[in-house]
Amino acid sequence: MKALYAVLLAAAATHAPAAFAAPSPTSPLLGVWSVDVAKLTTPPAERPKSVTITYSDAGAGQWRTHVKVVLPDGKAVQATSTYTPDGTATPVEGNLEADMAATRLPEPGVMVTALARGGQPGSMRTYTVAADGQTMSETVVFFTAEGVPAMRTNYFNRVR
Repeated sequence: MKALYAVLLAAAATHAPAAFAAPSPTSPLLGVWSVDVAKLTTPPAERPKSVTITYSDAGAGQWRTHVKVVLPDGKAVQATSTYTPDGTATPVEGNLEADMAATRLPEPGVMVTALARGGQPGSMRTYTVAADGQTMSETVVFFTAEGVPAMRTNYFNRVR
């Protein structure tokens, strides 16, 4: 299973055509998104108090992603990455579940991100903005500790 996931991560990290590289200032992804904590599939006592993702245009064809999670105990953890959304792996700074990410924008309202930590594949995430531009789903593909593939979907609301 790890080999399959490594292949998926490598595929996500390949370069995309130039059309995928430049972020559009009108992309519906850009902005601040907050997870709907009530819809998380984890038990209520284990859910974070909040998760906020900010996508911004960093200039020169790059994007910046900033994720802030307030854990159940109130401690806040954050991660930030600045990247060209062409599938090239780039460092993630902060204290979350990844230290590398490869991101691609296959169309304006869709983002695909592969995460890794310590050279080991992590998860694949697909973010899709709804037609109204006010909600976004995150489909997470991951492997359990037993090596079983699994998926979950998280739901976000636009903050701004």
